[in-house]
Amino acid sequence: MPKLTAFDIQKMKKTGKKITMLTAYDFSFATIFDEAKIDILLVGDTMGQTVYGAETTLEVTLDMSIRHCQAVTRGAKNYSLVIGDMPFLSYGLTIDETVANAGKLIKQGHAEAVKLEGASETRIKEIKAMVDIGIPVQGHIGLIPQSAYKLGGYKVQGKPESFFTEEELIQSAKQLEEAGCFSIILEAIPYEVSKKITEAIKIPTIGIGAGPHCDGQVLVCYDMLGCTIGRKPKFVKTYANLREEIIKATKKYAEEVEDGTYPSLEYSYEG
Repeated sequence: MPKLTAFDIQKMKKTGKKITMLTAYDFSFATIFDEAKIDILLVGDTMGQTVYGAETTLEVTLDMSIRHCQAVTRGAKNYSLVIGDMPFLSYGLTIDETVANAGKLIKQGHAEAVKLEGASETRIKEIKAMVDIGIPVQGHIGLIPQSAYKLGGYKVQGKPESFFTEEELIQSAKQLEEAGCFSIILEAIPYEVSKKITEAIKIPTIGIGAGPHCDGQVLVCYDMLGCTIGRKPKFVKTYANLREEIIKATKKYAEEVEDGTYPSLEYSYEG
């Protein structure tokens, strides 16, 4: 099967194939996810927390995203579409600056599409300009983490008391579709609202904490693999417990080095 493109992802809604998506930040994991045939790899600004230990995504820079996109695209050679997440303040500037920054993720980072948050009037103009120049764009509505301070925290959106109401989210999805997005992330939205959004537009919706009615799902890879510590969001399902396995393997290695078991002659070069 050939490597997927944004156009292929967009067509999946018509065929009914559920879209699989994970974050990826380095070469090694990218090779694994590519071999497992995950449809989309997002070089997410969640690298701020997962890779760099920051409290939020806001510390991530465009240069950081470019470097991690380079690593992931080197690993995802055969199947997965690689999307570069546009960090805080790499967009929302002038339209020319936004397009230039998106172009850097494509030209320097070798990403095959970009993602950015929101659906304001300015954002729609930026997306139209990027699509016009040939850059595939994935939208993102609901809980948009780069604007968490404005939203009052990391809260579910689409409820009457939320910053973004159900009606506003449905309208935003339609505007993103009209602007030329090939798909939209729906984050932290009640499943009834996500279902309405998914039925209201012709491009795929990919949910994270948005219920089963979306056209696909995305998770942070370290959450899915059981590598993260602390409290996980309600929507996260852990498919492995790699943190415990890695600790166990690391302790075994340390024990064998300390007692002289490793390296035995089996693992040594002859003179």
